Amino acid sequence: MLKDSLALGEHLGELRRRLVWILLMLAATMIAGFFIAGPILEYFKQAEPASRITWNAFTPWDGLRVYLQVAFLISLVVTVPFTLYHLWSFVKPGLRELEQKAALRYIPYSVVLFFVGLGFAYFIVFPNVFKFTSTFNEDLDLVETYGIAQYFSFMFNILLPLSLLFELPVIIMFLTRLRLLKPMLLRKWRRYSYMLLLITATFVTPPDVISVLMVAIPLIVLYEASVILSGYIYSRQEHS
Repeated sequence: MLKDSLALGEHLGELRRRLVWILLMLAATMIAGFFIAGPILEYFKQAEPASRITWNAFTPWDGLRVYLQVAFLISLVVTVPFTLYHLWSFVKPGLRELEQKAALRYIPYSVVLFFVGLGFAYFIVFPNVFKFTSTFNEDLDLVETYGIAQYFSFMFNILLPLSLLFELPVIIMFLTRLRLLKPMLLRKWRRYSYMLLLITATFVTPPDVISVLMVAIPLIVLYEASVILSGYIYSRQEHS
């Protein structure tokens, strides 16, 4: 009993140390991101649909708030692979050598999927969502006066959730590799997963069918791809 308690204490200590490193990395890259946020903000302001907008600050803090938001986005992008590496290092002692190598290979894929999700959210979902909401404003004869902080908050609330949701295949593959998840369970949960993805799509898009389906369909495709990949990994584990 004492030995188990000591082992648990060591694991918790290791987890705490890795979380501290991740938080330090997040803070350091956010500070660095604050100094390079200017050119990125200029790009966002010159790209559609922002290029047609007259920018306003509704509070003295709006400029600083936007810089912090962009710095956090930069920090998150840089910290994702660092976080994944520490996660792999934490679970590494409990994996066999073959599983260690396989799990390490997931890190580049997760980074690629994160950027794919970020691109999909920024270049496809966000412009269409913005166009949809602007159409309603025009129909009501409203003068569109945008605050820069509100605009970027609206944009980041779409970009970040979708970027993280695109990590779904890697997460499912990783959990299958650790034997914590089975493809049979994913198939059993299919209808509930579809419902959850539809609800998620509704939260990050306006409540119209086109926008919801535009987000939900890629997420459902990712889920089905995850089921196939999970089945492949599970089959190899069973025959190894």
